[in-house]
Amino acid sequence: ALVQQMVRHEGLRTKPYRDSVGVLTIGVGRNLEANGLSIDECYILLSNDLDRCERDLHRELPWWTGLDGIRQRVLLDMTFNLGISGLLKFRRTLEAMESGDYALAAQGMRASLWAKQVGARAQRLAEMMRTGREAVTP
Repeated sequence: ALVQQMVRHEGLRTKPYRDSVGVLTIGVGRNLEANGLSIDECYILLSNDLDRCERDLHRELPWWTGLDGIRQRVLLDMTFNLGISGLLKFRRTLEAMESGDYALAAQGMRASLWAKQVGARAQRLAEMMRTGREAVTP
């Protein structure tokens, strides 16, 4: 009953908004400026986001499940960062991944605008794609 009452009084918004006094708010009246998110809530959001990325990959690139775990993580990381529509723009890179030419896929990753934007992240992910091993670079 209390939850229903709070939703009725506060409303339920899935995107941030400014409340009646200008405070950045989300959900059921969560004051983001004063309260932010707990560590547990951050991990819950991350888990939900990664689940969405996985569903997107299953829908758009069903072959991705045939990759080893490290390379699957690379695709999940890229999907999280770029969104599935951004990832799908890597057409030749994805074709190389699908055909098992991981060196060419890594080369395509490193040569992209995305790599310039995210720097070391792209370098680590490209190395993981190339080798199928955990990246050792910082």
